[in-house]
Amino acid sequence: MRMILRLLFWCFATFAAQAALAQQNNVPGRLVAETLAPQAASRVSLAFVFEPKAGWHGYWENPGDAGLGLQLEWSLPDGVRAGALQYPVPKPLLISGLMNHVYEAPHAILVDLELPDNLPAGKTLPIRVRGNWLGCTDTICVPQQGDFQLELQIGDGRIAATKRATFDRWRTALPVPLDQPARYETRDGRYRIAIPFPATAPLDQPYFFALTNESIRHAAPQTARRSDNWLIIETEALPNATPIRGLLRFGKDQGILVEAVAGDIPKGGDAVEALIPSGKGKGAPDAAPTGLVWLLLAAIAGGLLLNLMPCVFPILGLKALALAKAGGSEKQARRDALAYSAGVILSCAALGGLMLALRAGGEEIGWAFQLQEPAFVLFLLLLMVAVTANLVGLFELRGFGVGDSLARQGGTAGSFWTGVLAALVATPCTGPFMAAALGAALLLPAIEALLLFAALGFGIALPFILIAYVPRLRQMLPRPGPWLGRFRLAMAVPMALTAIALGWLLWRQSGGEGLWIGLLASAALILLFAIYRVGATRVRFAATILAVSALILFAGAARMVPNTVEADSARQLGGAAFDEARLAALRTEGRPIFLYFTADWCVTCKVNEAAAIDRAETEQLFREKGIVVMIGDFTRRDPAIARFLAAHGRSGVPLYLYYPARGTAVELPQILTPAIIAETVGK
Repeated sequence: MRMILRLLFWCFATFAAQAALAQQNNVPGRLVAETLAPQAASRVSLAFVFEPKAGWHGYWENPGDAGLGLQLEWSLPDGVRAGALQYPVPKPLLISGLMNHVYEAPHAILVDLELPDNLPAGKTLPIRVRGNWLGCTDTICVPQQGDFQLELQIGDGRIAATKRATFDRWRTALPVPLDQPARYETRDGRYRIAIPFPATAPLDQPYFFALTNESIRHAAPQTARRSDNWLIIETEALPNATPIRGLLRFGKDQGILVEAVAGDIPKGGDAVEALIPSGKGKGAPDAAPTGLVWLLLAAIAGGLLLNLMPCVFPILGLKALALAKAGGSEKQARRDALAYSAGVILSCAALGGLMLALRAGGEEIGWAFQLQEPAFVLFLLLLMVAVTANLVGLFELRGFGVGDSLARQGGTAGSFWTGVLAALVATPCTGPFMAAALGAALLLPAIEALLLFAALGFGIALPFILIAYVPRLRQMLPRPGPWLGRFRLAMAVPMALTAIALGWLLWRQSGGEGLWIGLLASAALILLFAIYRVGATRVRFAATILAVSALILFAGAARMVPNTVEADSARQLGGAAFDEARLAALRTEGRPIFLYFTADWCVTCKVNEAAAIDRAETEQLFREKGIVVMIGDFTRRDPAIARFLAAHGRSGVPLYLYYPARGTAVELPQILTPAIIAETVGK
């Protein structure tokens, strides 16, 4: 026990270290103005200056296969407008087969503010902006945030010589737009782009960065050749490649911006040595594993805390029955714990792998994506109906979950599938430590990302592993007795409630048609169980064929039923539906906003809404302070919401943000109370 306590102490110390790592400013940034006294009706240049620490890097506008460029949330005075960000020339960095477009040295991202002409001399203009970006090493990415503030005052527009020299130096690092279009063609899986480039101009190690993601594979090698006044870059094309915009890097951090149209590519010419991206592969000797270790421990902690979430409670009841039946038997407890752990870990890794594969294919999805599909919700509904029927004694099948474990010594298969079920129903929940781990999983190479998902499953299974392998904990379990039958019936209640909730979710996703499909499929399944209980062998066989056929038809029907229900959660909750453009407009108007993301399948979300958001005192507080409520409903797949969540380091819901009238957004915790909301909006 002393060893276990030491292990737990070390784990919590590690979690604290991970939290400290997340708070470190590994790619620190600051905001600088070329002049603090601009004239009215003029432009003033600002610079976001970043200075990565040794071994860290930031990202270009298009980060490549992984990463995230600078994301800004402006709070500007009336009439002041911010232009597009102007990025310096990046460098390519290949990490474990993924191409990253990065900055490893100090750099500045410029932006121009346009000032209106009706500003009197001496007027103060408070500039507030919230920045989100990534600070990464070769093995780990940590979300970074910064609140930047400047006070401009309308004046004579004079610029100090030192400031002008500094900004001119930063401007020289920006790529220059090409004054004529390039040409491109795709043939035999290759993408060729011909860029106008004088034959007499020096050219050293050219490399092409695509600003659009639909044309070339970023990590593919590039070749270059010169033909008269053309530079031709050739690389691997993606299917259905489109016209391309991008940046040609050459020489020492020089670059030109390119836009291409379809056209003929010159033949022949002389080969040019293209830039070979620096990088590190898997197992590089100088790749520090420390950051990944922190994230793995955070994922384990997140999985461990998921056992306290309401979405996992019904499955814990199933495991409680199995542990109670084991009655202190060390051999059976360990066998069942390992089988349960295997089911959880493999399922979490499989779900994570499927999510990564779909995202790599262009799908904007997040954690718990499978619950956005009516056919999968129908599958879970029928599974919960089957478990409920099993718990009330309607049927007993060898190897099926709890019924088999209670009746026989052998319950390994049941424990494994109970672990699979635990992983499936736990995915709607996100909790402490999970946000950083799962957000990083979307940015890491596939192997490291899958390790994070497996660590999440290990955290879910950890309590049962400890009970199985720590005799003192196992001895605290009650002995088997008549109470097991009553407890088994009691556990049928939360399982039935879960089935009802899934039926409601099916209705929310597919309307009345989906609900009827769910009810009829559940009735067919219960009828099958009843026939198995009393019917003869031939009757059972015929019933099985009919039931399986009916369930296949029902599943197909659920898949084909369109998502006919409008996204009316916002109207029901008295708020506006999430729209990023509308959010920006409200921010420009100086309106305070409470923005949160929810889903009908997210139990934590619904508990928070009932306990803290949809309450009379909260609604009155919002009315008194003029706070606009905006709601992102992630019940069904929504690429815009998925992108917004990813920009905030999240892969799932819930997410709660408060935007004051003037200032930067405040992120609220994932477990809400009316007091937390009142304290946040009252600041």
